Amino acid sequence: MSNQLPRVAISLLLVSSFLSGCASTSSDGRAALNQGNWPICSVIGGLLGGGLGAIENSAWAAGGAAAGAIAGGLICFAQDGDADGDGVFDRRDDCPGTPAGMPVDHRGCPPRTYPEAPAEAPPQDEVIVLSDMGNVLFAFDSAELTSVAREQLVAIANRLTSASLISVRVVGHTDSVGSERYNQGLSERRARRVADFLASQGVPSDKLVSEGLGESRPIADNGTDVGRAQNRRVEIHVDR
Repeated sequence: MSNQLPRVAISLLLVSSFLSGCASTSSDGRAALNQGNWPICSVIGGLLGGGLGAIENSAWAAGGAAAGAIAGGLICFAQDGDADGDGVFDRRDDCPGTPAGMPVDHRGCPPRTYPEAPAEAPPQDEVIVLSDMGNVLFAFDSAELTSVAREQLVAIANRLTSASLISVRVVGHTDSVGSERYNQGLSERRARRVADFLASQGVPSDKLVSEGLGESRPIADNGTDVGRAQNRRVEIHVDR
């Protein structure tokens, strides 16, 4: 009996060595034996164990078959294959069968993707243009606002008191009648007068700036009355 135990032990070691060789932890899932087909390992282990046990006698054959089946199943079940070749062993792969070459996360699943938010268009300045077309903004040859201009500016000021307001730039323009130097000064005084009036109506003064461009940027023909009326204007550039 004492001579039989080593032989059985040697038999089980042979079975284990054979199955471990077939079911290597470096298996990529294409090895003959791995975790996915552990029942086959049990059958092979049982056959090998029984055959080696039969060398002694029938009693050892039955015991060897049982031990071999258990050892084979455990050895193969303990192995991790990678049947889909994604680099994540099958035991931890929550998404088996991912296409070859597809990036996966630690669970073996394709990373979640979310649609990108549409890019917001850069904010555009709102430009409010008041000109002498139809309604005169200033008294002749002065920076004094007319009553019509005041009414228009009151309505505009009501739109410029929100928290989203960044800045308001008031730009004065003139026609070409008179000297260039004189028109430059007149445009500056008119722009400043409009900015002061907007501030008096609640537009934050720290967000208001004014400048004059004189006759340098006409938008119509200075050779006609209509054209000159269009050029006599004040532009309010609003940045929100």
